[in-house]
Amino acid sequence: MFDFSIIYNEWPTYLEGLINTVWLVAVSLLAGLSIAIPVGILRNSQSAFLRYPAWAYIYFFRGTPLLVQLFIIYYGAGQWQWLQHSWAWKWFQEAWFCSLLAFALNTGAYTAEIVRGAIQMIPKGELEAAAAFGMSRWQMLRHIILPSALRRALPAYSNEVILMLHGSSVAGVITVVDLTGAARIINARYYTPFEAFITAGVLYLMLSLMLVWGFRRLERHWYAHLRPRIG
Repeated sequence: MFDFSIIYNEWPTYLEGLINTVWLVAVSLLAGLSIAIPVGILRNSQSAFLRYPAWAYIYFFRGTPLLVQLFIIYYGAGQWQWLQHSWAWKWFQEAWFCSLLAFALNTGAYTAEIVRGAIQMIPKGELEAAAAFGMSRWQMLRHIILPSALRRALPAYSNEVILMLHGSSVAGVITVVDLTGAARIINARYYTPFEAFITAGVLYLMLSLMLVWGFRRLERHWYAHLRPRIG
């Protein structure tokens, strides 16, 4: 029988895990997006000096598992003597900061590739019209390229956000009490894996449904001009 009393008694632990998961994913997505937009632009640059460093960053973080990246940052940072004697060491000692850094770099790489593809999908006619209108490269980037690319990237980016939510479950491996970490704690207390992890799974599902609903609203708003008008 499913013991609901365990969930009732341990709801503060799940609440802590839920709050930690939401803020960790939200902040890492914002940081990753701030990385992805300039990297995606550089990835489309005509200059090899700008294009290849962006390609190397994307290739590394898309080509290696998120858990390995998290271990490299959390456990590997202690091997760098210069880091231990720097002001940043107090941050790298914190599991939540290492999780945030790993998640931001990882989602930044995936989102940068989404942005790169969206920029390449922009019809050349739009750019030619902007150039004929007398826009500079910066004006084209600000008023034409980025708005059009971000609008096209929205469906793919919504998938990346949900994948980042699911991938955040690895934070519990380095002592961060996220939803999965909370489920591990409760399972260790009561030896009830079904109650512990099914509850965490339901909470992840609810968060995913909320994200899907939110992105559908954004898509209806951003793509309103594409819907056929009657009358």
